[in-house]
Amino acid sequence: MNAFLELRGIRKQFGNTNVLDNVDLQIREGELVTLLGPSGCGKSTLLRCIAGLTDLDGGQILLEQKDIVKLPPRSREIGMVFQSYALFPNLTVSENIQYGMKMRGASKEERRKRSEELLALIDLEDKRDAYPQHLSGGQQQRVALARSLAVQPKVLLLDEPLSALDAKIRKNLRTEIRDIQKRFNMTTIFVTHDQEEALTLSDRVCLMNKGSIVQEGTPEELYTTPRTEFVARFMGSYNVLTKPEAMRLFERLDSAAESFAVRPESVILLNEETRKEAVLAGKRIVDGTIYSVIILGNIIRYSIDVAGVRLTIDALNDGRSLRIGERSHVSLALDDNQLLHLEREGA
Repeated sequence: MNAFLELRGIRKQFGNTNVLDNVDLQIREGELVTLLGPSGCGKSTLLRCIAGLTDLDGGQILLEQKDIVKLPPRSREIGMVFQSYALFPNLTVSENIQYGMKMRGASKEERRKRSEELLALIDLEDKRDAYPQHLSGGQQQRVALARSLAVQPKVLLLDEPLSALDAKIRKNLRTEIRDIQKRFNMTTIFVTHDQEEALTLSDRVCLMNKGSIVQEGTPEELYTTPRTEFVARFMGSYNVLTKPEAMRLFERLDSAAESFAVRPESVILLNEETRKEAVLAGKRIVDGTIYSVIILGNIIRYSIDVAGVRLTIDALNDGRSLRIGERSHVSLALDDNQLLHLEREGA
């Protein structure tokens, strides 16, 4: 990979706790990489280290092959958008956007022109003279994004910028962020704990746990081929099975692995008609009892007890949901797409 931004052996310790444990990461120019993981995994600390807001205990941060670790934040050519927006309440929207340019000595006309371009980009031209307290949360976040873009950084860092917004605004704004990122070809690192957000936005996702990147890849790769139990559980509603459980479900199991994962959409509920089709196709069919039913809009998530193993199944909501306690046929198939062999954690 031709790295535009490269992290080498990044280490950070708070007290006796290793927050970042020899993190290595290469990012291409124009790529949007998401750091995904649970609270306390080190993702926001890593972002602050890149920005220069938190000192490293060891490692290098190379931007265009130049180590920037010893540079102060203002000299790193890196922009950052915080979860809290951090807008100046006594400045108008236009003045907030221009602030960084003003600090860097840009002329008044240059600042005004750049501000107008960005106001048009974030669709807030009618709010140029408004103050932050008169804006919605989504509007404030767009202003914070424009302020970071105004200084034309080489890298943009976004630290859970959408977590304080409601679901509908969050979905709309992440689409806008992605469009802006592509338009500027902006090298971007996005931090979130939201799996859907990461899968929607990213060119590449780095899943972190306990200060390390445990798996990285495209959104599709991370979702379809989790390597460990932690990744499988974090990336969706995978059914994670022990070896004895897997052996009860499948007729044959030739593997040295001790745990396995099955995607919820890979276990198929059958009616009498589809059961006949599955039999003709040579699918393995088992019976189970519905344990719980959760309506998720166009998806119904069932929990079903099959051979003493509790499985999660996602089915399209066709308006005919099964009831708790009802018996149902389930189709299982033993192939590499449906039964994933998991590695031991840290292996």
